[in-house]
Amino acid sequence: MADKKFTTTSGITFKEVYTEPSGMQELPGEFPYTRGIQKDMYRGKPWTMRQYAGFSTAEESNKRYHYLLSQGTMGLSVAFDLPTQIGYDSDHPLAEGEVGKVGVAIDSLKDMEILFNGIQLKDITTSMTINATASILLAMYIALAKKQGADIKQISGTIQNDILKEYAARGTYIYPPSPSMRLITDIFEYCSKEIPKWNTISISGYHIREAGSTAVQELAFTLANGKTYLKAALEKGLDINVFAKRLSFFFNCHNNFFEEIAKFRAARRMWANITKELGATDAGAQKLRFHTQTGGSTLTAQQPMNNIVRVSNQALAAVLGGTQSLHTNGYDEALSLPTEAAAKIALRTQQIIAFESGVTDTVDPLAGSYFVEALTNELETAAYTYIDKIDAMGGSVKAIEQDYMQQEIAAAAYEYQTDIESGARTLVGVNKFTQQEEVNPPVFRIDDSIRVQQTQKLEALKKERDNSKVETALQSLRLAAEGTDNLMPYILTAVECYATLGEIADELRKVFGEY
Repeated sequence: MADKKFTTTSGITFKEVYTEPSGMQELPGEFPYTRGIQKDMYRGKPWTMRQYAGFSTAEESNKRYHYLLSQGTMGLSVAFDLPTQIGYDSDHPLAEGEVGKVGVAIDSLKDMEILFNGIQLKDITTSMTINATASILLAMYIALAKKQGADIKQISGTIQNDILKEYAARGTYIYPPSPSMRLITDIFEYCSKEIPKWNTISISGYHIREAGSTAVQELAFTLANGKTYLKAALEKGLDINVFAKRLSFFFNCHNNFFEEIAKFRAARRMWANITKELGATDAGAQKLRFHTQTGGSTLTAQQPMNNIVRVSNQALAAVLGGTQSLHTNGYDEALSLPTEAAAKIALRTQQIIAFESGVTDTVDPLAGSYFVEALTNELETAAYTYIDKIDAMGGSVKAIEQDYMQQEIAAAAYEYQTDIESGARTLVGVNKFTQQEEVNPPVFRIDDSIRVQQTQKLEALKKERDNSKVETALQSLRLAAEGTDNLMPYILTAVECYATLGEIADELRKVFGEY
């Protein structure tokens, strides 16, 4: 890297970082990290280009993963179907019509083995968008890594595991808040000992924003949820300087370019102060690391090629805001899951920003802009107003139980929609610059026959596994759930003898109930 030239096309050299002429200014990589969590940011290495994919069967998703890796993606990100997210096997009556639709169907360790066939888990990082059943999918990932002969202390990746935003914005929860929080802190505790490089939670503002929140609400509710997880882990006796290093965040990036950049800068500063107040002294435990996805809800079914421009604009804002990893949406996602062509353009968008735009040559290039600094401060102040209100209610769990976050998000969504319908806000191709004849690109459809295939796989699995071993493992899990033991080792044992996701979730339902 030493001989890499950081110059403009005219030969002007970029400094690593710019400060006010007096030089008296906060630097990147220093508390409170407003300007970025690394001293050199993307001059050292670019963000991880992590394209989210997963659909139909493990076999089909595996083909897409190999394709994305061949095109230069640096990390995998797994989308699971709805039954997997809410703890039902593909043959469950409630799974009908949903198998493999919004992500890949994973019923057992068998499917996980197929999903990563030909991919060494020790060589990649994997992000899994899974919440209520996060403990089960993580156990499957660990079991597979062990089968591949990997040192599980070295494997790295992220599980979303953020149940609070499910109650507030997304809806894929199974159990009531208290046992759900227990599962999350069990994962924190287990991973800090067994897989120390794993990010145990991705505290997610993304879905809060997709449900219609404003940028300020996304910032406030995400950090309020983060604070609740910190406190729950502290109550369990965990060391904040250890577990807080493995917390990560997941933000949305919408169309308002400067507001989004300011939001990311404010988030880092706020989190540094929140963790410090709760006793974090280690820099690693104070740094907010985050993944960004461009705004799915901003994409339009009308004139879908316009979405390429929207995604580019949002991706650039995420990079200027200092993201650690990025997923860019396919232009056709308002119509269907992304086609291979759309997935490729989405990845190329990131590569063009990284290697052609020059924005990565200096750290936090917008720092010191009167506008950006003022906007960062204003977002922070507005977000703290919400956080103080949530703290006064007794934290996020109480605020969610009182329907506070849900009502605030709904009001913001309603206002936004009203603005679009009245024309007060312009949406190109939707309420302005429209055209009568729309020629839509080819869409990607998932066949309902997948449920039949998955059901057949389940029948075969139940015939060939050792069912008495499965029964014993499930019984042990149920007893552990009735007590206070950490549940992860029990879930891992069940997974390793090929108990299914639905069977494991059902044992926990018997003890915890459903919400």
